[in-house]
Amino acid sequence: MTTAPVLSAQSLVVGYGGRPVLSRVSIEVRAGEVLCVIGHNGAGKSTLMRALFGLTRPVSGTIQVDGKELAHHVPRVLAAHGIALMPEGRGIFPGLTVAEIFDLALWSGNIAEGERAARIDWVLSLLPPIKAFYGKRAGFLSGGQQQMVSIGRTLLSQPRCLMLDEPSIGLAPKLFQDLLQPIRALQRKTNMAVILVEQNVREALKISDRVVVMKAGQVILDTVPGELSDNARLMELY
Repeated sequence: MTTAPVLSAQSLVVGYGGRPVLSRVSIEVRAGEVLCVIGHNGAGKSTLMRALFGLTRPVSGTIQVDGKELAHHVPRVLAAHGIALMPEGRGIFPGLTVAEIFDLALWSGNIAEGERAARIDWVLSLLPPIKAFYGKRAGFLSGGQQQMVSIGRTLLSQPRCLMLDEPSIGLAPKLFQDLLQPIRALQRKTNMAVILVEQNVREALKISDRVVVMKAGQVILDTVPGELSDNARLMELY
């Protein structure tokens, strides 16, 4: 029997101030799959992520977790179902230390006090470079270090489905891959689902199992990375 997708949307319509951004978008990600979402600026990728995580209310359409609609599709409920979002722009507090950022994430995620130390140790084992600046204020860290903190903070909830919105912003390709490889290793080990929204297409496709291309608020292609290895094909889509 085929299991239901961990997270899916059907005929999703989303708009702001009466202006449509997403037009009947359908998408799904299954356990053990890395789904890469690509498209030009303004294609609706971040709006899709916000809608999937309950930060933006759709005009119409449905969103399901494990094949069922939730009574309340809001971040708190989604987090309880194992869905986590690392937002675009890192979203860390520059005046707090990394340790304080992690503590805040554990508190807001309702992680039991007795489990918190183990969660932190687990994340530090996945992203060991964080140990070197764990006591430093985030505002003094490099862009790559801040991005690592943002990913680590998101992983503290040990999600079944991890959503990453533009993690490569401001990073060199090598550093981007250094950040993504531990995520890929974890995903393979735990069967976690990953939705990766990225502008750095070449690097993102290296760790993806499937790719969705968006244009003008619609999904125009759902395929495998190998089908987009040709530069001419990518230029045609963009």
